[in-house]
Order: sequence, then structure tokens, then C-alpha cells
Amino acid sequence: MKVTLVDYGAGNLPSVERALQRLGADTVRATVASDLNGCQAIILPGVGHFGALMHTLEERQLLQPLRATLVRGVPFLGICLGLQALYESSEEAPDRRGLGLLAGRVRPLPVSVKLPHMGWNQLRHKRPSRLLQAVPEDAYFYFAHSYAILEPDEATVAVCSHGACFVAALERDNLYAVQFHPEKSGQAGALVLRNFLERVA
Repeated sequence: MKVTLVDYGAGNLPSVERALQRLGADTVRATVASDLNGCQAIILPGVGHFGALMHTLEERQLLQPLRATLVRGVPFLGICLGLQALYESSEEAPDRRGLGLLAGRVRPLPVSVKLPHMGWNQLRHKRPSRLLQAVPEDAYFYFAHSYAILEPDEATVAVCSHGACFVAALERDNLYAVQFHPEKSGQAGALVLRNFLERVA
């Protein structure tokens, strides 16, 4: 299985790449639009600022080709900021539009709790999921974020709580995404990546 990693300068891309390679995946980086041609599966890793992500994708002329590829049905996994990018917009960068493949707006977590939400936390599974197949309900995952989708919907397969309930994992058609970092989440995270490779892609 060849997996295309969208390379826009995200600091966690090498660690995602290594995690996939340990599972036997063949990885390639997409830095220009032509790198998306004929791809079998796409992962958008993410750390940083929503506005910077969308600006860089646009600047590298990756934004519209990426969106078109996902509309065609190529399996996709968004990680952390990669989940947020699927939505229409984010309050972190009100002047920047997301991919707009899912309806909704990314909002800040409550200031009443320590931000960023950084460290280990558990999920609450909402419905059966390919991505979370065989993942124990008491498993811990590593989070690092201050913004999230605070309105779970029919795409939501798991939620988490840090001052407010937020979407921790979602699945809709060919779109899969997690707010946590599977590449930093030990055996549970490796199982999520394996499920994407074997059950989705």
C-alpha cells in the first residue's frame, strides 16, 4: 500500500512517516499537485495554525487538487489540524476557508481549562468504526491542540472531553480523521494507523 503524505512543512510529518513505515506502508510525500496523481490513500498530518496550513496549501497549489482528489473518493486520514482542515472554517483564522468537505466551524476550547490540551486522554466511542476497530475503550491517546469541533454529528465516531466535549475521531465515506496524534500514542495509535491501512485504504 502506497500512502501519500501531504507535505506542507508540518513538524510531525517525519514521525507519521516512520510510524507508517513500521507498519509496512510505502510512503511518498506530496509537495506539488502532480504528486497527488494516481495516489491510493492520502494522509494530512498537522500541527500549527489553521491559517498557516490553508495558506501554504494554496501557495503550493495543493489546495484545490487535494480537495478534488478527496471528492473523487480517495481514502483520506486527517491528523489533528488535518481533521480541522476538512471543515468550512476555523475561528483560529476567520479569513481562511477550510477544505469545506464537512459542514462546521472549528472553535476554541474553553479558556476555563489549561490550554493547549496537551497530553493523554481517553475517548468515548459513539458508534462502530473501521478506524477504531479493536481499539480498547479505555485506551489513552496523545492530544496537542487548543481548537476543535465542538458539535459532534453523524460523522463522529468518538468524542473526548477537555473543558468541553469535542470530536476526537470521525468517519464519513472516504474521509477519516482524528484530533489526537496516533503516531505519538503507542500501541493504540499504531492500531488506528493499521486499521486505516488495512480496513480503509
